[in-house]
Amino acid sequence: MVRRFGLQRLTGRENQTWMSEFILLGLSSCWETQISLFILFLAMYLVTVLANFLLLLLIRLDNRLNTPMYFFLSVLSFVDICYSNSTVPQMLVHFLSARKSIPFSSCVLQLHASLALGGSEFFLLGAMAYDRYVAVCHPLHYTGIMHGGLCLGLAAGCLVAGFMNSLMETIITFRLPLCHNVINHFTCETLAVIRLACVDISFNMLMVAISGFLVIVLPCSLVLFSYGHIVATILRIRSTQGRSKAFGTCASHLTVVCMCFGAALFTYLGPRSAFSVEEEKMVALFYAVVAPMLNPLIYSLRNKDVIAAFWKVLEKFRDKE
Repeated sequence: MVRRFGLQRLTGRENQTWMSEFILLGLSSCWETQISLFILFLAMYLVTVLANFLLLLLIRLDNRLNTPMYFFLSVLSFVDICYSNSTVPQMLVHFLSARKSIPFSSCVLQLHASLALGGSEFFLLGAMAYDRYVAVCHPLHYTGIMHGGLCLGLAAGCLVAGFMNSLMETIITFRLPLCHNVINHFTCETLAVIRLACVDISFNMLMVAISGFLVIVLPCSLVLFSYGHIVATILRIRSTQGRSKAFGTCASHLTVVCMCFGAALFTYLGPRSAFSVEEEKMVALFYAVVAPMLNPLIYSLRNKDVIAAFWKVLEKFRDKE
């Protein structure tokens, strides 16, 4: 049950206590189910780390991938690795543990890291949409517009914006007086922690909505703006081959955008009564496990440049042997 640092908070409410740890209920209480989930998510976690690391390595080793698009993709792969590591290892350990506890400080850090990395990913997807807009709509000026300084600045801005938004939301969340320490989730997630409060949470839910607007709606608007112009430009191309080539440069990114923004809009901007806690867990699982695994696969399996770089690097290692 609840362990205390010592004294109850001096707020006049006897049931408010300082928490030294939280108990996570996880995904299932059935031991056989937990073993099956452990095997499944361990395999997915290994694929996530290996696929993203391989993509980072290919972009680093092959000069043909030294372009703005692949620079942003390498940053996205790095964010995906960090995002997955902020949640999945602890979840795997808890599958094999009878008592699924997490220290208070670790819970704060986990919530902050996952929010920051998730927010950064949305901003990065917006920046990548702008990159595709310049490439398709202004191909002759692409190199001059998307120079190294701008790309680096956009990537840094995405990371800073994600971490600043997360810092604000984390502070507001953990300033709430909490009545108990049992979190109905597999990780320290914002909405799950807010539900532990024994005071009115209207302000916190408002801040979640504002945060969702900043992190989800603004980048999504940039994506819609970019792809609106991209579609208009593609439709003006007369040759079928030209249209196919132009759309092919955006297909992978558009797939990832629809996948990520769709789930986020469902979770944070939908009405609270529209879905259950269990559905929230599934969406959180999607972001922690599924999306980081699918992103490098989507960007690489349908990309001739990445496949060519893979075989080129493989041949180099064979020649060394």
